[in-house]
Amino acid sequence: MILCDRETRAAMERGDIGMTPFPENPARWSPSSVDLTLDAEIRPWEPIERVGEDSPIDPASPNFNINALIDRHTAPRDCSGGFILAPGRLVLGWTVEKIRLPHRARIGARVEGKSSLARIGLGVHVTAPTIHPGFGVNRTRPNYPGSPIRLEIWNLSPLHIRLTRGMSICQILFEMCYGTPEQGYSGQHAVQGPSPVPKTQRRMGR
Repeated sequence: MILCDRETRAAMERGDIGMTPFPENPARWSPSSVDLTLDAEIRPWEPIERVGEDSPIDPASPNFNINALIDRHTAPRDCSGGFILAPGRLVLGWTVEKIRLPHRARIGARVEGKSSLARIGLGVHVTAPTIHPGFGVNRTRPNYPGSPIRLEIWNLSPLHIRLTRGMSICQILFEMCYGTPEQGYSGQHAVQGPSPVPKTQRRMGR
């Protein structure tokens, strides 16, 4: 069951959903979803031209490490002034908003793209929309505000598309689970977020 806007706000007031900062702008609310915005750090995947250990990769291998692969083939860039995403390119981004879903509240979520962006060929959160109950909960820090959501953003169009910090990039829908999960999500992405990077190491623009 998808929560409507009224029930989403009520769940936030109860603490069953955490979203920081709270989306004050009414234009970001629809009857059953809330727009999330793009944060400054993005990581464009660079073309891999050499043949070696990463060509091809084997996600089923017990030694496969997605975070190490990302660190090897991407570098953080700041899209505050705009980043031009060329056709066929994939970038990783973060939401500004931090989400927290205590599993006892029986609420999960889905992140979906926006139709206005989909119609120009911009895909968001490639094939991985599910946000499990327990996401953004740090068991050692009761007052932890939650985690941003990592976004996989790709350009399927022939257009060059500008990505800018603060733009509405996707929407989140909250859903009630049937029953209370035995435990909250505790996988590697339960508590996540960009690593602090000195500004002198950030690359700007395209």
